[in-house]
Parts: sequence; structure tokens; C-alpha cells
Amino acid sequence: QVQLVESGGGLVQAGGSLRLSCAASGRTFSSYAMGWFRQAPGKEREFVTAISRSDGSTYYADSVKGRFTISRDNAKNTVYLQMNSLKPEDTAVYYCAASQVVDPKFASYYWRRYDYDYWGQGTQVTVSS
Repeated sequence: QVQLVESGGGLVQAGGSLRLSCAASGRTFSSYAMGWFRQAPGKEREFVTAISRSDGSTYYADSVKGRFTISRDNAKNTVYLQMNSLKPEDTAVYYCAASQVVDPKFASYYWRRYDYDYWGQGTQVTVSS
């Protein structure tokens, strides 16, 4: 089992940057693919980005491609989300999630919420205009 704790959220002006961190408990972090999702008020939780467990392949939603970067440090049991050029529409609660889906299947299903087994509590990101 994995416990996930997000941090790094806050209030930032449009055009600014934030880096979110997600610290995982347990010694098997490297065996999980990791993802970030977000949920804005009144909207469904949506996929943002993911990184595979094996070769570090990364995947991004079109809305964040070129602005956000996901990375992982298996030695620190941590996954990061670097967010640049933030826009007001990026305002949401950001959730970190861990998936046991392995490659190559993960390459097809990284965007599906129900393929993620463990979730953090979320961290609020607010982008002012």
C-alpha cells in the first residue's frame, strides 16, 4: 500500500510558476506509475500528466503540454509537477495518484482515473488574473 502527500500548492499570478511535490510512503514507489489529476469547482476530476514506472515515459493533457513537466525521483519516493506559464483556468485542486498498471498497457490507459489505485488528499492551486 502507498500513502501519498501533496505539497507546494498556493496562490500565484497568471504567468507565474509553481512546483508541486508528492511524497510517497513505502519502499515500492519505483514499482508504480504516477499521475497528476486536477479538479476545479463544479467540474469532474481530469487528467493532467503521468509518468511510467519503467522507462520514465511521460504523458500530458493537451491543455498543459509545453507548460507543465512531470518528473520523479525514486530515491526520494517523490514525484514532481513543475507548472509554468500558469493561467487562471489552471485553478483547481491537484491530486497525485499511483497506478499499478504496467507498461506497455500504461501507455494506453494513463489518462483513466480508475486505473489509479492510490490517491493523495490534494493541494489547492489558485491562479489569479
